[in-house]
Amino acid sequence: MTRSRTAIPWLMAATLAAGAAVTLAQPAAAAPGCRVDYTVTSSWGGGFGADVKVTNLGDAVSGWTLTWAFGAGQSLTQAWNATTTQSGAVVTARNVSYNGGLATGASTSFGFNGSWSGSNPVPSSFALNGTTCTDAPSPTPTATSTPTPTPTPTVTPTTPPAAGAWQAEKLDRGLISVRSGSGNLVQWRLLGTEAASTGFNVYRAGTKIAGPITASTNYLDAGAAANATYTVRAVVGGTERAASETSLTFANGYLDVPISKPGADYTANDGSVGDVDGDGRLEVVLKWDPTNAKDNSQSGVTGNVYLDAYELDGTRLWRIDLGRNIRAGAHYTQLQVYDYDGDGKAEVAVKTADGTRSGTGQVIGDASADHRNSAGYVLSGPEYFTVFDGRTGAILATTSFVPPRGTVSSWGDSYGNRVDRFLAGTAYLDGKRPSIIMARGYYTRAVVTAWDYRDGKLTQRWSFDSNASGNSTYAGQGNHALITADVDQDGKQEIIYGAAAIDDNGKPLWNTRTGHGDAAHLGDLIPSRPGLEYFKVTESASQPDAWMADARTGEILWKTAATGDNGRGVSDDIYPGSAGAESWSSSDSQLRDTTGAAIGRKPSSTNFLAYWDGDTSRELLDGTRIDKYGTGGDTRLLTASGVHSNNSTKATPVLSGDLFGDWREEVIWATSDDSALRIYATPVATTTRVWTLLHDQQYRTAIAWQNTAYNQPPHPGFFLGTPFALPAKPNVYTP
Repeated sequence: MTRSRTAIPWLMAATLAAGAAVTLAQPAAAAPGCRVDYTVTSSWGGGFGADVKVTNLGDAVSGWTLTWAFGAGQSLTQAWNATTTQSGAVVTARNVSYNGGLATGASTSFGFNGSWSGSNPVPSSFALNGTTCTDAPSPTPTATSTPTPTPTPTVTPTTPPAAGAWQAEKLDRGLISVRSGSGNLVQWRLLGTEAASTGFNVYRAGTKIAGPITASTNYLDAGAAANATYTVRAVVGGTERAASETSLTFANGYLDVPISKPGADYTANDGSVGDVDGDGRLEVVLKWDPTNAKDNSQSGVTGNVYLDAYELDGTRLWRIDLGRNIRAGAHYTQLQVYDYDGDGKAEVAVKTADGTRSGTGQVIGDASADHRNSAGYVLSGPEYFTVFDGRTGAILATTSFVPPRGTVSSWGDSYGNRVDRFLAGTAYLDGKRPSIIMARGYYTRAVVTAWDYRDGKLTQRWSFDSNASGNSTYAGQGNHALITADVDQDGKQEIIYGAAAIDDNGKPLWNTRTGHGDAAHLGDLIPSRPGLEYFKVTESASQPDAWMADARTGEILWKTAATGDNGRGVSDDIYPGSAGAESWSSSDSQLRDTTGAAIGRKPSSTNFLAYWDGDTSRELLDGTRIDKYGTGGDTRLLTASGVHSNNSTKATPVLSGDLFGDWREEVIWATSDDSALRIYATPVATTTRVWTLLHDQQYRTAIAWQNTAYNQPPHPGFFLGTPFALPAKPNVYTP
């Protein structure tokens, strides 16, 4: 550990204590109009990050300006969720478009990075819209700038989930308006905390136009202007609840989120989503790859990999530079975005190295170290695992990566191909709260490690190693991705690692010993059977090209003949004429039913999937298009305009899933010039109602691991196909 890393957590603790509440010396007779909680969230040599929470104790305001003066020469360098200016010591922060309204008793927060030298005292006074805040919280202890050798971070205590429930995001309605012909398709979420019968009233520009709607969670507003804005209000027991947030407008069928390239030689790659600031709306975390990114089998020096976080209006919250000692390529960086500590705000977990620079400027390890060899591989030097603050990009916790690379050749080759094959995921190993899964290796040795990030600390839960006694048959079984799901129906998720499964406690569960493959799908693929099923393709010429198994036991239910490397396969209900999921693969000319019997022509693509039209069967997503399967040929539903797919021949999107609106899925592609993320949503109405898929545990964790290596589409933990039956209400807890 370097001095900078050991000093930072202590400084966070000291300044958090100093900033937890601000004492404002004002006349006792003054009426309190506002309260300001100023919190220094992180500190490093010459810099610091801070969070400012403003609570309005006076009359409601439609816009706000907060001013204060620094007392020791500090200055602002970057801000988010507010626009800021500084003149001398005086700082002025103003609301942005989405947080200007503050009702009496309401709060809003913004953050900033700043520079300091010598000392960093908390400001002594704040004024909101020209009125000095007079609320007086408890006294502020004096911070010191001398680091202690033992870091003890101060964190906000979190409440554990209610009995039997699992921690899910506290989401807003995800309300969107998608242009549909000469009208707008208004869509919103039915939350997992709500009854299936919840009604909704729809308002356009404050005027009720429909409702209560109880049969679906969409409404086609025929003849409305493309730029019309909407809100919805839940109706429970005949009583109308508060209005939702205002709709996002998909005027041309899509929403563009502006993004900014790190440099000319970069392209937007995989992404993920999470509510990083706790406002109920998802933000996007995007990975930027240099154009010289490499597969592990290819030599050559690559540029740095960057991670950005964006609000949906294009506001960039931070940029993390993974540094020269993290090689660029599909198998090196797998990012996880999730609320691991249960504070209502998502963190970002990723492998790091010497020279990684956080979104607040903190540097991990030795900033000047360069561990690349002449072939561009990084086969020496320390390896780290870091959890970053999703709102600021600041470092929350860093530890050594497990397992270390050790002897490179022990992973199967000496030049650095197999040793640096990484996977990542998120799993509810205790059934209630999410854990981070980080893995290394699958061609030979495989090591899967589970971590908890809670109460400000990273704790290793367990590590599964195929080199350990009794685990040797698990070597060489992994895929280029993993899946997390409760396959044994004990309320806890397991890790499906290619041809094998690891139990929630890190012990072996089952192993088909059919070896490595490139694609797999897990869900209630055969609804006539109890539990879940698992469809996988393989590379080995001595193993079945594809097989369907019981996900609880690994028992193979049916298989196709061995012919060689079968690179792609898909399984889901795409054809209503056959019960359950249909399955197909690259090496097989046939579409197969739940028994493995051939039932007709296979689809034109073997890639991703998307719920897009009005029925409950799924559509085909490939490259930048969406098609509907038909026995005589596929029908084009969407050809995305001005965008590109990712990962070369894999032709995958930045992200796809039920991200907004009703239960149907959105697709995010980057525009052709990488200036924006273009989010497409369906313009087709549906009469089906189901809870947001983000409140289905298996589906939500699949959104988290979708970006891992060879990306795979998400599947819910229940049968969502034709015929459709409403599943049990989600048992979720929202912090």
